[in-house]
Amino acid sequence: MMNKGAVIAISSIGLAQALKIPIHYAKTQEWKPDLFLATGGMPSSHSAGVSSLTTYVALTRGVRSIDFALSLVYGMIVMYDAQGIRRQTGELTLKVNDLDELIDKIHEDDPVEFEEKSPDPLKEMLGHQPKEVLGGALLGMVMGYAGYLLTKKR
Repeated sequence: MMNKGAVIAISSIGLAQALKIPIHYAKTQEWKPDLFLATGGMPSSHSAGVSSLTTYVALTRGVRSIDFALSLVYGMIVMYDAQGIRRQTGELTLKVNDLDELIDKIHEDDPVEFEEKSPDPLKEMLGHQPKEVLGGALLGMVMGYAGYLLTKKR
């Protein structure tokens, strides 16, 4: 049988990914099922996964256990990275993709024939805003608690 903590964390990640579709639709009236496999957006599946595992470990092993300490520190690093480094990378990608448009405008007045091979634009939605990380963390805590209740011995 698979590790209960892993099942809860993976289920939380899946639920967070699935919730991105109706949340995006509610904001934009645009139905995008491909968001299930996308990074970034609300809620953060990274945060949901690590916080559900940390919550489950806290409830089953206790907050004084090394298991909880490892899960908590790992989760904090993952959530910091999701909103920090990965978000900055996404913002930088937006600027790089805008350069292509700028170059096109520069070359409009250029009389020399120029054949440019356009690469695919870089993926812009990589990281998370703090509210998306918080949303994923709250979802994960609820999932971790629910997983604990469903798996505890009676």
